[in-house]
Amino acid sequence: MTDEEFDLLDELYFVQPFSYLKETLVWEDELLLATLQSLYEMSYIKCLIEPDTEVFEKVDIKETGKNLFYLATKKGLMEHNAL
Repeated sequence: MTDEEFDLLDELYFVQPFSYLKETLVWEDELLLATLQSLYEMSYIKCLIEPDTEVFEKVDIKETGKNLFYLATKKGLMEHNAL
């Protein structure tokens, strides 16, 4: 896990919108979207269209990521806490 992935997972213990992550981490959109995509592909995070509505079909975060909410999965939390 990269430092960026670790720092991003640190913010996803609760559901967070893209705007919160951008403001909190102060990253460029490209880095934030790429890191979200990486975590998503490893099943460390899940995507939501609303704070309580998970997206179950495959998501292209680089295309739609700015409009989504994110939450760490159990797998992601366990990996984050193991480091």
